[in-house]
Amino acid sequence: MAMDRHDKEKEMASVLLSSLYGNVISSAQIRLGFLLLLEAVDDLAVDIPAVVDVLALFIARAVVDDILPPAFLSKAKVSLSESSKGFQVVQIAEKSYLSAPHHAELIEQRWGGSTHITVEEVKKRIADLLKEYIKNGDTAEACRCIRELAVPFFHHEVVKRALTLGMESPTAEALIVKLLKEASEECLISSSQMMKGFSRVSESLDDLILDIPSAKSEFQLLVSKAISEGWLDSSYVRSGANGSVEDDEHEKLARYKREAVSIIHEYFLSDDTTEVIRSLKELGYPEYNPIFVKKLITIALDRKNREKEMASVLLSSLSMELFSTEDIAQGFIMLLESAEDTALDILDASDELGLFLARAVIDDVLAPLNLDEISSKLPPDCSGAETLNMARSLASARHAGERLLRCWGGGTGWAVEDAKDKITKLLEEYESGGDVGEACNCIRELGMSFFNHEVVKKALVMAMEKKNERTLTLLQECFGEGIITINQMTKGFSRVRDGLDDLALDIPDAKEKFLSYVEHAKKSGWLLPSFGFASAA
Repeated sequence: MAMDRHDKEKEMASVLLSSLYGNVISSAQIRLGFLLLLEAVDDLAVDIPAVVDVLALFIARAVVDDILPPAFLSKAKVSLSESSKGFQVVQIAEKSYLSAPHHAELIEQRWGGSTHITVEEVKKRIADLLKEYIKNGDTAEACRCIRELAVPFFHHEVVKRALTLGMESPTAEALIVKLLKEASEECLISSSQMMKGFSRVSESLDDLILDIPSAKSEFQLLVSKAISEGWLDSSYVRSGANGSVEDDEHEKLARYKREAVSIIHEYFLSDDTTEVIRSLKELGYPEYNPIFVKKLITIALDRKNREKEMASVLLSSLSMELFSTEDIAQGFIMLLESAEDTALDILDASDELGLFLARAVIDDVLAPLNLDEISSKLPPDCSGAETLNMARSLASARHAGERLLRCWGGGTGWAVEDAKDKITKLLEEYESGGDVGEACNCIRELGMSFFNHEVVKKALVMAMEKKNERTLTLLQECFGEGIITINQMTKGFSRVRDGLDDLALDIPDAKEKFLSYVEHAKKSGWLLPSFGFASAA
């Protein structure tokens, strides 16, 4: 349709394809779609005389926008007759457009271009920030730069370029893994963008091995590491796996790890142990309790004394209400087994982990006897044994209780009220006539994607109270731009559902309104069809 219209529509078609790529239309479907067009060029030429040149430009633009791999051109030629117009299209795309100097810029501007930052400019910024990161190793600064790009739909380019850098330089690989893992755990790079980045590298491996002979084996090692550490969804390798049961288990574990990280981040913000216990009960999977212990302490190790103190307080609460001694002991075993790797990123990890163990004994989370049991389960020559000995010494020293209870200064945690106030103000401003784009920017600038369920909850309650569904439009926009994920959307709806009885005291028709919001959200794709509202019925 676009080929038979003006340049404006052609540009819009290219932008739309780029937006749909990965999340809605897979790379395989994109390739198949273009192949179907190439096969139909002779027929299309009857109605669209310039079809050969226009389709060549569409294909060149798709390569520049990274939704078609360059290898598509050579593979397409094999399936086309040399006398066909489709073959001519590929030749023109290859020789006239993609071989020209500054071709990317020329192709992007051929139909008038966009008022937004070009793909090529974003790629340059990504390349620059990654090079800078390899020099200084500052993960926090690199994540800040990625966030400031404000192109969450193009984070697959970050993943692709980072992985390529990691494969090119063995010294850079550890830094790249650290960055991508951090970006995933901080919810900066979404699961779908991570998978898309890996897929793009996989598709270009044949080209990469020309410069990096070990590219295929290096890439497989990175895939295995990413899946085992939980920052690449195991469904990435689903098609090549040898057992659906094992796949399901990997997927379940990866999902649990993501949820656990989100719960921990929110706890460090709110200091609300009750909410953590409620969230873990709702999440289920008690067999993964040791993994939660490991995640909690690993994240706290890389933070300030406040978070370390909060982690110890949370462990104490969990041991009383939810976790068994075996769960916590197993979590520490996992930490001690990986202590050597952790020390590569956190220099004082061994000493701090010793403090966590000793503090667990003082808090009666673990008994002194449990330290012996942990020791017996560690592999021979495990570097964690030294940490365990240090913990024994600390816990048995004179005045150990008083010293260990104050080892991180005691924790109070700052209230989540500041964040809630900001959310309330931005929603009130938007509801009273504010701009939807500005409201989205404010939510993005909060920098707390793990707390976006609060935005959802307050927006729904405000819609009920004001009898004005303008805030639903904001939720639609936030979901469409990827600011609020379906998980955060579901959590926000769940919180409103759970509080409907109280809301009904002030808003008599709260339940009816909520049911209509749920139906609207399901139709719009914000909520999964399986979302239940029996308690609201």
